[in-house]
Amino acid sequence: MRRRNAVKRKVLPDPRYDSSLVGRFINLIMKNGKKSVAQGIVYSALERVSEELGKGDVVDVLHGALDNARPKLEVKSRRVGGATYQVPVEVSFERGQALVIRWMIGFADGRKGVCMSEALAQEIIDAYKNTGNVVKKKDETHKMAQANRAFAHLRY
Repeated sequence: MRRRNAVKRKVLPDPRYDSSLVGRFINLIMKNGKKSVAQGIVYSALERVSEELGKGDVVDVLHGALDNARPKLEVKSRRVGGATYQVPVEVSFERGQALVIRWMIGFADGRKGVCMSEALAQEIIDAYKNTGNVVKKKDETHKMAQANRAFAHLRY
């Protein structure tokens, strides 16, 4: 068991949209400390989203996409007397947001033959429209939790 909780560090907001959410996207896309490259990818993806959807504020669209794809439940492994059970637990807001951002970036990275900014834009648009890989992943997570709700009494 841990002695104390980890200290949450505040993510600095990005310079263009002044949003800490966009700042988190940039930080998670960044590889080898190349922040300007990551910023270029995220900003061009958000511009594509704005062009395609024609909505006013891109950050609101991003929030809507994350809300559509954020899981409410997940399963955690719990060992009871030699057997391992998949116990459904509720997901906190922060964890849900971290999961959905990670899923979006992972699925965008997995799209071959398309540049990363285009793929990320497509994932955001799909999540905003309640379709695509990220929403499917959320539904699978919910189905798994639903199937194992008999073990909910083992929640810790």
